[in-house]
Amino acid sequence: MKSGISAPKFSEGKSLVEGLAARQAAAALLGAVVDNHLGLDSLLESDTSPAAWRHLDNARDRALALAIVKSALRFRATIDAVIFSLLEHPLPVNARNVLHIIHVAVAQIMLLRVPESAAVNLAVEAVNRDPQAKRYANLVNAVLRRLIREGHAAFEVAKAKSVEAPDWLFEMLVDDYGDLSARDILRANRSEAPLDFTVKDNTTLWANKLSGIALNDTTVRVAHGQIPVPELEGFHDGAWWVQDAAAALPVKLFGDVKGLHILDMCAAPGGKTAQLAAAGARVTALDVSKNRMKRVAENMDRLNLTANLVVGDARKHTPDILYEGVLIDAPCTSTGTLRRHPDVAWTKTTDDVAQLLRIQFELLEAAMRLVKPGGIIVYANCSLLKAEGEILLKRWLATRNDVIVQPIDEQIDGSLLASYADTDGFLRTTALSFSHGDPAFAGMDGFFAARLRKTI
Repeated sequence: MKSGISAPKFSEGKSLVEGLAARQAAAALLGAVVDNHLGLDSLLESDTSPAAWRHLDNARDRALALAIVKSALRFRATIDAVIFSLLEHPLPVNARNVLHIIHVAVAQIMLLRVPESAAVNLAVEAVNRDPQAKRYANLVNAVLRRLIREGHAAFEVAKAKSVEAPDWLFEMLVDDYGDLSARDILRANRSEAPLDFTVKDNTTLWANKLSGIALNDTTVRVAHGQIPVPELEGFHDGAWWVQDAAAALPVKLFGDVKGLHILDMCAAPGGKTAQLAAAGARVTALDVSKNRMKRVAENMDRLNLTANLVVGDARKHTPDILYEGVLIDAPCTSTGTLRRHPDVAWTKTTDDVAQLLRIQFELLEAAMRLVKPGGIIVYANCSLLKAEGEILLKRWLATRNDVIVQPIDEQIDGSLLASYADTDGFLRTTALSFSHGDPAFAGMDGFFAARLRKTI
């Protein structure tokens, strides 16, 4: 597997510590994710991010650190198994930082094709510079040298057996999809996701301009590359916005929204708000985060689209008039986005699931209060867990006598939505949902969506 960034060259005569700061930052970020259950995106943007990351002032070093930590997270269980097989005795619990440094080195050697001697020397140097870890320098050197001699075959064996998820998540996925499918989904999430764009019009034109493929009449897909999104043609003209193909499906369940007043209850980062506005809806976009809503405003300005942007809690929202449609893109475990956010598997717990289920239930209740009789509610989230989708929705429906499911119907909704409909008429996608001859163009995020109609 290769990352979207090539590692810097390391040759004789260059300083031993060239690139050390990026490796130290990667190990610090890895520790913050797996030990403290902190999301990678929030770490990168927060003043409380590890000092080793904040002190990186070189864009290339930052890109390298991210490539390393994301690779280490995508293959965390595999790397863990390999390290365990190479250690004569497990490291003590107070040597977690040493373990993270070894993980970073294994990721470089096995996944990023960094020259082996460079990866080993930099790992040893990183340990030597940590007063609490330096006594493990000889052990780190020995383990990594053994990895170079013996580890390639061991890595492939471990990769074939491992699922890159904690036990609780794997067990829930097995309950939902069966053992084989759960393993296949998690293995698919080892691959870096392609980049999808929702375009305002002419997907064929933009597929050619962006050297991608048109997935349907609104989505263009390109292989993940090294060109920053703002530098791509069409960005500053507002011709498209980044949005996974699966994330673009729920809005389509509304059908024709031209002229309808639609509430987007959890609007940030704004892709679905933009979809609704581009389709002619009068959109009220609501989100509890002021900072995230600023990004929605910036994106809408760039796209030359309009919406009424409101900062607030949807559960407390009191409009002057009821809406003709409500979209709930509910907060969830985000387990459907593991290809893009491999930290998700290692930051969430079963306690998070329970808390999110309560919020999702409350948002459904709020939507019923906010939509007109006869109006449509689309409930969606980017979770793979049926507890947050099919199971939750059926539990909630059992408490109401004033709402019905409107199943996806190929005659009404078309073949695109019908291709992702389950036997209940709900929409369900996983990383296995879109196949393509070139793996760089395959897969999509895991998503659930259902269309409901308020009857009275």
